[in-house]
Amino acid sequence: MSIIKKASAHWEGDLKSGIGSISTETNVLNKAPYGFKARFEGGKGTNPEELIGAAHAGCFSMALSMILGEANLKADSIDTEAQVTLEQLADGFSITAVHLILKAKIPGATQQQFDELTRKAKEGCPVSKVLNAKITLDATLVS
Repeated sequence: MSIIKKASAHWEGDLKSGIGSISTETNVLNKAPYGFKARFEGGKGTNPEELIGAAHAGCFSMALSMILGEANLKADSIDTEAQVTLEQLADGFSITAVHLILKAKIPGATQQQFDELTRKAKEGCPVSKVLNAKITLDATLVS
C-alpha cells in the first residue's frame, strides 16, 4: 500500500527580504506565510523546522497510541513536544537533532512497559525513520 500526501510552497524575492507561503492539500495550511525572519529571527509566520517538529510530534504520538493498543493499553493522554535543532555546519545548515518530550497518562502501564513502548514508538515512527538527525526522548509517565 502506498499513500501520497501533498504540500506546496511558493516563494518570491531574495532570501532575507523575500516571503513565501506553504499550503497542504487538506488546506489545514493554506498559504501560511514563512520566511527568513520567521526562521532565523523570531518573526511572524512559520518555518520548515517548526513544521517538521509538528509532524514528528504528531507521528510519534500516533505511533505510541498504536503500540499501546498492541499491548492492550490505552492512553488517557499523550502530549509530545518536538524540539528541532538547526545548526550551521561547514557545508551549510542542517537539522542535526530532534528531542522529543513526552508526558503520557496510561492507566495500568508499568514504568518498564512505558520505557519499552516509547522506545519502540520513537524508532518506528515514519518521521523518525526519514530524518537524518539524532533523535532523543525524555518520557514521563504521569500517574
